[in-house]
Amino acid sequence: MSNKSRAKAVADVAEIRPPLSAKPAPAGFEDFGSDVFAGAVLRDFLTPSTCESLEATVKSGAPLDPAIANDVAAAMKSWALSRGATHYTHWFLPLTGSTAEKHDAFLETDNDHAISAFSGKNLVLGEPDASSFPSGGIRSTFEARGYTAWDPTSPAFIKRHGNGATLCIPTAFCAYTGEALDKKTPLLRSVQALSAATRRLMRCFGLPGDEKVTVTMGPEQEYFLIDRHFYVLRPDLLQTGRTVYGAPPAKHQQLEDHYFGTIKARVLNFMTEVERELWRLGIPAKTRHNEVAPAQFELAPIYEDLNLACDHNMLVMEVLRQAAERNGLVCLLHEKPFAGVNGSGKHNNWSVCYGKTNLLNPGKDPRENAIFLTVLAGIIRAIDAHADLLRATVAGAGNDHRLGANEAPPAVISIYVGDQLAQVIDQLVSGEGGDTPRAGVMRIGVDTLPPLPRDATDRNRTSPFAFTGNKFEFRAPGSSQNCAGPNTVLNTIIADSFDYLASALEPAVGTPDFPSALQALLQKEIKAHRRIIFNGDGYNAEWLAEAARRGLPNAATTMDALAAIKGPENIALFEKYHVYSGRELASRYEVASEEYHTRIRIEGEIALELARTMVEPATRREYLKAVAAPTDGDPGAVAIRDYAATIGDHLAALHAKAAALETALQGKHEEILAAMADIRQTVDALERLLPDWAWPLPKYREMLFIY
Repeated sequence: MSNKSRAKAVADVAEIRPPLSAKPAPAGFEDFGSDVFAGAVLRDFLTPSTCESLEATVKSGAPLDPAIANDVAAAMKSWALSRGATHYTHWFLPLTGSTAEKHDAFLETDNDHAISAFSGKNLVLGEPDASSFPSGGIRSTFEARGYTAWDPTSPAFIKRHGNGATLCIPTAFCAYTGEALDKKTPLLRSVQALSAATRRLMRCFGLPGDEKVTVTMGPEQEYFLIDRHFYVLRPDLLQTGRTVYGAPPAKHQQLEDHYFGTIKARVLNFMTEVERELWRLGIPAKTRHNEVAPAQFELAPIYEDLNLACDHNMLVMEVLRQAAERNGLVCLLHEKPFAGVNGSGKHNNWSVCYGKTNLLNPGKDPRENAIFLTVLAGIIRAIDAHADLLRATVAGAGNDHRLGANEAPPAVISIYVGDQLAQVIDQLVSGEGGDTPRAGVMRIGVDTLPPLPRDATDRNRTSPFAFTGNKFEFRAPGSSQNCAGPNTVLNTIIADSFDYLASALEPAVGTPDFPSALQALLQKEIKAHRRIIFNGDGYNAEWLAEAARRGLPNAATTMDALAAIKGPENIALFEKYHVYSGRELASRYEVASEEYHTRIRIEGEIALELARTMVEPATRREYLKAVAAPTDGDPGAVAIRDYAATIGDHLAALHAKAAALETALQGKHEEILAAMADIRQTVDALERLLPDWAWPLPKYREMLFIY
């Protein structure tokens, strides 16, 4: 790879001119969900009784009737064939963090004739090899049997490619022993646990105990786009998803001129193509815009049922990558592909509904206010009691670079509630009124507290867990992560808090003492857990000191954070709610820690390779030219000698630091990270020192601004 390759890439990208107008739209609002086996399609292809039975499972959580499997399979096959599909696959979420699929044709033979076939057994159950996926010790190489099981609550869909289409059936994935090998199964278990706990808590307020509980989520997906010409000239991006070297350009995001700016035509064409494909898949992509860093963008959907939203987000990431490739771009989903500018997150907007009521909507009357404040108190208790678990769910090599920097939240978990709710909480704890916008002594159930507006807070962009009016926004998940992990933990710890509150309230239910019992309980719990509430600047160093004084955990790195998974009290919590068994939790720890160490080692190896095979040869050539330059009688002789000496010093440092990195690669991850940071200082200094034409790697100023 030569410096001429970089120069040619710059020239080639600069010549790209996107169409002035969008291509004829192959899909629009009228095609929303056209590639999804749901809604009107069910009524068109299923008998009324089968359709009613399946919709009852999807909408109200009724158990699936096994007798309808063959009817559904036949209808699904007919629909898929009519939409151009030739194959089907069980689509699942293994512990790799991505998706998996194995395609089978709708093909059988009958007297040498090909016929289409797809049975209820094909629909309900599959048998992929379980030994080749990470399992953390649950499966071994010689123990290959695993099963995929149809999840009817997430509708089947069609994925299209250049030469055809495939019917995808969302499924759970478990071992022959019945243990979960995926991210969907624990998520579904956690939804079940939270649903039961929510119904129990709502019964304390005299509400019917059989309403459907819906957990909703809307993940905001951030990403970077760069031209593929540059990507293929950056082995670090190819191998790791991030740049291990790269000096920030003079101008990057300081002027804040990219955020919400006019979207370039080429990017807008890409975004339009993404949206059309997502709409066909029934994914309600609504918002698109430039993000803070140059070449950074965001896509946000409308809120959906949590399980479906998690599946949809995995599809969003896939569609982003594939559409980028078709447009000569590369979509980078790494949390920190470029140093010195904003990283990318996936803001997890979570709420819980009882029937048609969002329990995180402030109330319109005393009882609704009481329910809202009780739910709020339960969530505050859950986050404080289990901040370590919540932090563990977002641990990863990529997120270690992002948390606490450039508008990402810090590693210390805290809750933002806004000034108005903070004042209400103060009144609740003290039992006294005050000169607040919502003044008045608070006596839960019979209080005179006026309705709280839905947008009762400002927004705190530095808070990991912020109340934003009718939902909580968990801002710590990384852009490449599967939403299922954080939400599984969130559901479970809140279920535990709701059950705790219900146990305390149930003796007073139906008695005149209920309001005072509720008042006393909320006072006690919020007072005990209000240390987790912080409405200030999470980037301020004083906050870290204050958090330590409050006793809040600060797991700054992945391995520190993952330790929470092994805590006996945390294992007991997940076993209590049948979300994870002890063995399943141990497997998650093993998979996450092994992935972390593997990624760090890969980054270290590619950093060493680039230093020795690209940066050092380029530096050596420049040094030899400078040393060999004639200086007799040259008025610039001193400058040339100084330049040669400076390059020589850097070259010697680079050589020594490469040797140190090679040694570190035989040791622990901390040693690798330290050696990588050290050698990066020298490489980035050389990038600023060597002539532009001599530098072999595409620079930040090119990748972030030329596309």
